[in-house]
Amino acid sequence: MTADKVSAEKQKAPKKLKSFKLGFDFRTQLELKLMLLPAVLFIFLFDFTPLFGLIMAFKNFDPVMGVKGIFTADWNNFTHFKRVFDNFQFWPMVRNTLGINLIGAAVSIPCTLMFALLLNEIQNARFKSFVQTITYLPHFLSWVIFGGLFITLLNSDGIVNYVLQQLNLIDSPIQFLADPSYFWGVAIGTGLLKDIGWGAILYLAAMAGVDQSLHEAASIDGAGRFKRMLHITIPGILPTLMVLVIFAVSGMLNNNFTQIYVLQNSLNLPASQVIDTYVYQTGLLNFQFSSATAIGLMKSVFALLLLFGANWTSKKITKSGLF
Repeated sequence: MTADKVSAEKQKAPKKLKSFKLGFDFRTQLELKLMLLPAVLFIFLFDFTPLFGLIMAFKNFDPVMGVKGIFTADWNNFTHFKRVFDNFQFWPMVRNTLGINLIGAAVSIPCTLMFALLLNEIQNARFKSFVQTITYLPHFLSWVIFGGLFITLLNSDGIVNYVLQQLNLIDSPIQFLADPSYFWGVAIGTGLLKDIGWGAILYLAAMAGVDQSLHEAASIDGAGRFKRMLHITIPGILPTLMVLVIFAVSGMLNNNFTQIYVLQNSLNLPASQVIDTYVYQTGLLNFQFSSATAIGLMKSVFALLLLFGANWTSKKITKSGLF
């Protein structure tokens, strides 16, 4: 075999991939590792380190002892969990949490989806940008400002009661934030108004990935805008929709603490006391850190079960899920 044939055979032979070496990889990507280091430290300090405090749920922790008390306190098994279940506020608190979240998800997800579909159909670019800007703006306002605004609007002498009285819909002002029967509606409505524009961003991004040739073919066949939305756009963004539904189901025990805390008062407490505000009052105001930790741990466990359950159901029904 000549030298030319040998060289040709070597060129045709597939090159062997270099095996991964941790030391070599670290030296060649040192800059990337250094850029990643602050994020890793942040996650470790604020996400993993606090997990050691979960043992307070199983101990008679005394705040006077400080951090040492977490390790030196006596074990009491599930005493704090039993105390939480025996508390007369527990089941009303769970009812309020699930009620606000279930009804809120049933209202916000379809409304946000419909808003995104309508926004996607706007042909005038300037008007579309104007609508997006107006609807996105409330998301960037804190609940202290946004909630304070609605407290003023819904007051007995606010503009909402004034308009309702002028239209002869009511005879006397409605105490929206003093009557517990109105609180769920106020919480769901204000949450929807604040985040409907921001929530539509995900749907609009998913719609941008739908094959436009399908719309063109359907338009040639005579399908109108509504038919194309129903049979092309919605099926095309179904995976994104299901991911958002899974997140909504897994977050059924989590409320927007700032929103509820701003709108909450002593008069609407029977309808506004949720798990997050109860944990705040129990832990930070009453210094019952062990009971607050027990509630938070139970909430996290149930949220994890809801996440896996919602993902399994989504994969069975729609063949798409989060993982």
